[in-house]
Amino acid sequence: MEKLIYEKSRAGRRAEILPKPQVPVKELSSFIPAKFLREKPPALPEVGELDAVRHFVRLSHLNHCIDTGFYPLGSCTMKYNPKVNDAMAALEGFRDLHPHQPQDQIQGALELLYNLERSISAVVGLPHVTLQPAAGAHGEMTGLLLIKAYFEAKGETKRKKVIVPDTAHGTNPATAALIGFDVVEIKSNDRGLVDLDALKKVLGPDTAAIMLTNPNTLGLFEEDIMEVQRLVHEAGGLLYYDGANLNAIMGIVRPGDMGFDVCHLNLHKTFSTPHGGGGPGGCAVACRDLLEPFLPKPVIKKEANGFKWDFDRPQSIGKVKGFYGNFGILVRAYAYILAHGGNGLHQVSKDAILNANYLKVKLSRNFVVAHSQPCMHEFVLSGVKQKERGVATLNLAKRLLDYGVHAPTVYFPLVVPEAMMIEPTETENKETLDRFAEIMVTIDKEIDENKELVLSAPLKTPVGRLDEATAARKPNLRWTPSPQAV
Repeated sequence: MEKLIYEKSRAGRRAEILPKPQVPVKELSSFIPAKFLREKPPALPEVGELDAVRHFVRLSHLNHCIDTGFYPLGSCTMKYNPKVNDAMAALEGFRDLHPHQPQDQIQGALELLYNLERSISAVVGLPHVTLQPAAGAHGEMTGLLLIKAYFEAKGETKRKKVIVPDTAHGTNPATAALIGFDVVEIKSNDRGLVDLDALKKVLGPDTAAIMLTNPNTLGLFEEDIMEVQRLVHEAGGLLYYDGANLNAIMGIVRPGDMGFDVCHLNLHKTFSTPHGGGGPGGCAVACRDLLEPFLPKPVIKKEANGFKWDFDRPQSIGKVKGFYGNFGILVRAYAYILAHGGNGLHQVSKDAILNANYLKVKLSRNFVVAHSQPCMHEFVLSGVKQKERGVATLNLAKRLLDYGVHAPTVYFPLVVPEAMMIEPTETENKETLDRFAEIMVTIDKEIDENKELVLSAPLKTPVGRLDEATAARKPNLRWTPSPQAV
């Protein structure tokens, strides 16, 4: 690939001529302290408009994205999302709202939020919903704060233990610890599910909750969930549902029907606009009646003359975000739900399950499958056979980039050695899945035929292998002009 020349700045070139300030500089200096005034103009890039446009468009083409290639990143649901949802969020009546507008001017927005809450309530089987949290882990924090407030209100302050399985998302134990709970991990059984005996040993009068993802991060449905909820509830604890994998069960089973007391959903993931790249998320937290008094304020109330914010919440945990969620993401989620309807959301889950099981069977001929039972929306392979031949999973992931395919999640879940978590999603067709399987098999053959090719990959990307530790710890995020540009 042609080398990317990043430095385009040349002295004297301009893309735009900014208007002169209407306030004279001398007047500005009268109320701006001298120490804040520049003595000379800042060293900004100097480029022509066409050069700037070409440069950034080319950079955008170098990014792997769902619009140009397969993105089987497990537990992240990098599926195609219709552009009409973006168009809905960009409608003038939504786009130009200000969060400080009085509620009588935002009745349409409040109605949308109220209807979205009711829709989510129907999907998860829990009656009360807030859309205030900004994203998934923020929703976890909110849900656990509800649980903490509930036990404090009951005077059960000794309930400090939150149980998490060893297949949990990393945010689960991190969030529980952040809230002040003691985290207790339990091991999975040989089928990759919650070990009931291990659970019984840690339950007691100090149990506050168990945090579960169902299906779990191995892509397996927790078959004993009704027994789990019975044991936890009999011990006086509550059940928290991590909704990261809800796209596998929509319209099939509801967390509320499984016995969960509170759950969060990643709206930016399940219901449109896949997350990644640091973009905004969206989250809903749903709960049973017993936790409703503690929901973040304000909540949206529907009255005879319209909708209003209700701040009169004496037991509320307070606000968890400056304003009410990331509104543009909430609009997208509502558009997605309306477009699909109940039957459509059901079909989304069925197609996601079908695609995952199809791909799992095709790849099982060359890779070790972590668990043999049918999976849900995602599955986990192990690259132990490839590592025995001198190629670790990381090298397989790097080689995939040369074929124009984003790598799946690697080395997670931690309970599977050389793990590759693959989620094809419901939006990919059979031809794409067949091509991915063919590429994976081709790389497996390359290990025997030309191992160094795999070990040195990627070879066709703009940059090769990086020092990932240094890049993460010491990122270069600031442009500085080169000597020739000054």
